[in-house]
Amino acid sequence: MTDEYDLIVLGGGPVGENVADRAVQGGLTAVIVESELVGGECSYWACMPSKALLRSAQALRAAQHVEGAAQAVTGRLDVSAVFARRDSFTSNWSDDGQVRWLESAGIDLVRGHGRLSGEREVTVTDADGATRVLRARHAVAISTGSDAVIPPIEGLREANPWTSREATSAQELPESLAVIGGGVVAVEMATAYAALGSTVTLIARSGLLGGMEPFAGERVSAGLRELGVDVRTSTGTTAVRRDDDGVTITLDDGSTVTASEVLAATGRSPRSDDIGLETVGLEPGRWIEVDDTLRVPGSDWLYAVGDVNGRVLLTHQGKYQARAAGDVIAARAKGGEIDDAPWGRHVASADHRAVPQVTFSIPEVGSVGLTEKAATDAGLAVRSVDYDLGWVAGASLYEDGFAGQARLVVDTDREVVVGATFVGPEVAELVQAATIAVVGEVPLSRLWHAVPSYPTVSEIWLRLLEAYGRDSA
Repeated sequence: MTDEYDLIVLGGGPVGENVADRAVQGGLTAVIVESELVGGECSYWACMPSKALLRSAQALRAAQHVEGAAQAVTGRLDVSAVFARRDSFTSNWSDDGQVRWLESAGIDLVRGHGRLSGEREVTVTDADGATRVLRARHAVAISTGSDAVIPPIEGLREANPWTSREATSAQELPESLAVIGGGVVAVEMATAYAALGSTVTLIARSGLLGGMEPFAGERVSAGLRELGVDVRTSTGTTAVRRDDDGVTITLDDGSTVTASEVLAATGRSPRSDDIGLETVGLEPGRWIEVDDTLRVPGSDWLYAVGDVNGRVLLTHQGKYQARAAGDVIAARAKGGEIDDAPWGRHVASADHRAVPQVTFSIPEVGSVGLTEKAATDAGLAVRSVDYDLGWVAGASLYEDGFAGQARLVVDTDREVVVGATFVGPEVAELVQAATIAVVGEVPLSRLWHAVPSYPTVSEIWLRLLEAYGRDSA
C-alpha cells in the first residue's frame, strides 16, 4: 500500500464502501480508514440485525392470521434460534467477508482512527498508538455516520442504558424492557422484544413516528398494544435509576416504571467530534453542511456523505448519496462533465422530497415523499385521498382480517403524486412503485394505465385513483 491515493474515505460502512467503489470504477485509487468493523453500523448494529430480529415474529404472525396455517402453528418463537439467525446476518460480528470484498473491488483498507490533519491529509492512529499519514491527490470523503443520543435525563447515562447497538446485539432476552422514545428504532425494538417475550413499556414524549402521517403512529400504537406493549404517549421521563434489581424510571406525572433494562432511542448525533474538523475550519460534533454533490461549501476537495451530513439518516439514502459522490469525485478528478442539475447523475436530488422509508413494525409502515402537512408547509396545493387496505381483494386473501390504510398526497396543480403512505401487514414492497411515481412525476392521467394485477395488494393503486376521481385527473 502507498500513502498517497486519489481518494481517502473516512469510515468503512456501506456509505464509505460505495463512495470508494464508485470512485475506483471511475478510474481512481481509493483507501478506506476504519476504526471498527468494515460494513459499519448497518451491517452489525442496525439495519440487518434489527430486521433479522423482527422477521421471525412477522412470519409467525402471518401464519397465525390465515386459517389453516394458524392451526398448524402451535408454539412460541424460539428465542435462541432467533438470536442465532440474527448472529448469522452479522457474520458473528466478523468483517472478514467485507474485507475480502474491498480487496476484490481494488480498495485499500487502513485500520485505525482517522483525523483530518491538513488539506487533503488524514492521520491514522492504530490500536497500538502508531500513526500513519495519508494524502489525497483529489478528495477526502467523510462517511463516519452517527451515534445514538443519550438524552439529558437525570441518572440515565449512569444507569448504563441500552442504545440501538445493545438492543440489536443482545445475547439474552431481558425479562422486561423500557423503551424511551417514539421513533423508528423505539417502535421496532419494542416490537421485536415484545414478540420475543419481554414485558415492554414504551415511553414517548409525544406520539409515535412523528413526521409521518398521523394515522401511521396511531395504527402502530394499536399494533404494539395488541402485542402486549404498555404504550405511554405524551409522557416525559424525568429520572432513571439503576439498582441490583434493574432500572426504575420516573415519569413526568410522578408514576414509575420498573424494568430489567432501559433502551434510549431518542435520535442520533453526528460522529464528527474527533475527526479533525477544526483543522479545516469546521466545528467538531456538528452535522457537516454539503451541497447536492455532497461537497462541503467553500472546499474543492472535502465531501461529507451519509448520516454525518444530517440530510437523511437512512442507509439506503446514504448509499444513494455515495453513488453520486463517488461518481462526481471521479468526474472532477478526470476533468469530465459534471451533471449537477436537479436529478442529474452527480446530485442527491431525492433527499429533498422523494425519500422512501419502511418501519418494520407490526403493522409495517411504508412511505415516500411528503406527508400532507409537509406538502402544505412547502407551499404546495395538495389533496389527500385515503383508502382502507382491508377492502382490497388481494389484501383480504393475503391475511384474514387484513387491516391497514393507504394515502396518496397529490399536487393538484401538476396532478402528480408527491407523497404516499401505506400501513398494514408487509406493505414494504408497495413503496418502490410509489417511489417511481414520485420521482418520475408520473401524471395521474398516465397512472390510470398502470393496471395492477388481480388479486394483489397492489390493487390499492386503482382504488386510490378511483377515490381521487378520474375527472379530477
